[in-house]
Amino acid sequence: MNKIILVTGGSRSGKSSFAEKIFKNTDDVLYIATAIVTDEEMGDRIKKHIDSRNSRWTTYEGFYDLDKAIEKYDISNILLDCVTIMITNLMFKEKIDFDKISMGKIDELLDDIKTQFEKLILKARVANINLVMVTNEVGSGLVPENKLSRVFRDIAGFVNQYIASQSDEVYLVSCGLPLKLK
Repeated sequence: MNKIILVTGGSRSGKSSFAEKIFKNTDDVLYIATAIVTDEEMGDRIKKHIDSRNSRWTTYEGFYDLDKAIEKYDISNILLDCVTIMITNLMFKEKIDFDKISMGKIDELLDDIKTQFEKLILKARVANINLVMVTNEVGSGLVPENKLSRVFRDIAGFVNQYIASQSDEVYLVSCGLPLKLK
C-alpha cells in the first residue's frame, strides 16, 4: 500500500532534508523540482538542493499536469519539492492583475490549482506510488499588507489543508526537528 506524506514547516526549517531522509534507503525516487531559476540567488538555491540529494534519483523539473508527467517514469516513490513554489508558478502561469482580481476569479484560480494536486494524489494512489510533498507553513505569520500576498497565502493555506486531509502522514518540521501531526 502506498502512502501520501505531507512535510510542512517554515523557511529553512529542515523540511526538505527531512523529506529526503524518508527515501534515504532507496534509489527508486522521482524528485519533482518545481522551482524555476529566476535570478542568480535562486539558481544557487536550486544547485544546493541538487547537490544535497541522492544522485541516483531521477529529477523532473516542472509544475503543471504532474499527473501526466509522472506516467513517463517507472517508479515507486515521488518527492515533490515544493508545493508553495508550485502554487506560485501556477498563479503566474496566467497573466493576472492581482491588484484588480475579483473574489470569483480568486475562487476559480484556487479550484484550478487544487485540481492539479487532486489529479497528482489520485494518480499516486491508483499507481501505488509513495508521494511525499514538501510545503511551506503559511498560516503562522502576519496578514500580508498587499493583495497578491494575501491571495497567495490564502490559496497556499487552502491547498495545504486539502493535501493534509488526503495524506496518510503529516509532519511539521521546526529547527530541523519533525513533529508528527497525523
